[in-house]
Amino acid sequence: MKNPYEVLEISENASKEEIKKAYRKLAKKYHPDQYDNNPLRDLAENKMREINEAYDYLMKGNPNQEHYDTGENSYSSENSSGMYQSVENDIYNGNFKNAESKLMNVGTRDAEWNYLMGILNLRRGWYNDAYNNLSTACRLDPNNFKYQSAFNKLSGINRSYRQPYYGDQRKDPDICNICATLYCLDCFCGGGNYGGC
Repeated sequence: MKNPYEVLEISENASKEEIKKAYRKLAKKYHPDQYDNNPLRDLAENKMREINEAYDYLMKGNPNQEHYDTGENSYSSENSSGMYQSVENDIYNGNFKNAESKLMNVGTRDAEWNYLMGILNLRRGWYNDAYNNLSTACRLDPNNFKYQSAFNKLSGINRSYRQPYYGDQRKDPDICNICATLYCLDCFCGGGNYGGC
């Protein structure tokens, strides 16, 4: 998580009232409702999420214990939801290297981590890795519709991708029957000597 004081644009010795004032000012500026049909709405939502996390941390957490990091790619494991949103945005925007770097900095490999790694691998075209990650996400959180949906879509892709070149013709019992009939006719008719039939 980013330094909450930097996010709220306040000093580290700010009082609770100063924190509230800074929060209200930034919330007014970045609230997504102001960007209703604007392409910047997604950015405003991300910024507002970041502001909310910083505010919650400072108001409810213990600001004397530094659980945040000033480095951009460092995140605490206890508040990874904002980081996961950042990874999802990176994947959506094609920034696969950033997304992977952020995921590798997470200590806990929970269901959401596996889901995002699966989506990242899927977007890269690494179907086997994506399959493993998404199946793990489903196993860790079997009631999550988002995970199940992604896994089912990938399973459909895998089935069509791995289908044999000739389709289902090899499994068709009629073709087997035709081959067996021709073989039997060949045997009964003297192996090509048609005088026996």
